[in-house]
Amino acid sequence: MQRKIRVLVGKPGLDGHDRGAKVVAAALRDAGMEVIYTGLHQTPEQIVEAAVQEDVDVVALSVLSGAHMTLFPEVRSLMVGQGIGEKLLTGGGIIPNEDMQTLASQGVGRLFGPGSSTVDIVAYIREWFADRFGAGTLAPLPPAPARAPATIAVSAPPAGTRRARTATAAAPRRKPASATAARRRSAAARPAPRRKRAAAAARPAAKKPARRKRR
Repeated sequence: MQRKIRVLVGKPGLDGHDRGAKVVAAALRDAGMEVIYTGLHQTPEQIVEAAVQEDVDVVALSVLSGAHMTLFPEVRSLMVGQGIGEKLLTGGGIIPNEDMQTLASQGVGRLFGPGSSTVDIVAYIREWFADRFGAGTLAPLPPAPARAPATIAVSAPPAGTRRARTATAAAPRRKPASATAARRRSAAARPAPRRKRAAAAARPAAKKPARRKRR
């Protein structure tokens, strides 16, 4: 009997970057799987408890903090302790190849590093599910979802610039002054000629007639 694959995507530890986890979760959902995303800052105990309650087939961890050598083994140990050790534990992050090999020897499934294709992740989970439950239980892949065409977003000019332009355009224009008024203002502001000022400075002051003394 065919059924959907149930996957739990978790972000353990203090890693606050979940963009990659959301991209993978969306790709698994588009591939016909049921995806449960636990959110950020989950402890290993919370992730395993959610996996038990949701009865998932796969636990996928996204670890970008560098603590993969601690978090993956701890989640794996808790899964065995809760009786779901047969479930697939996979995931990805910034994990060196030698660390991937070490974790694989501890029961962790295939891990995917930066630049991995979501097509490969979907194919790996489907292959594991078919090997465990039989090819007859694997539901066919749904048709690829239609993607909206890319659009170019054109940003509007800043609000302050727009208001300034509107105010300038709405301001009334001043009428040009007449030629006669312009000449009058120009004549009033024009300084006196230098020749007249020089003549006034060179003219001697008028002497007052001397008073006669009374005898």
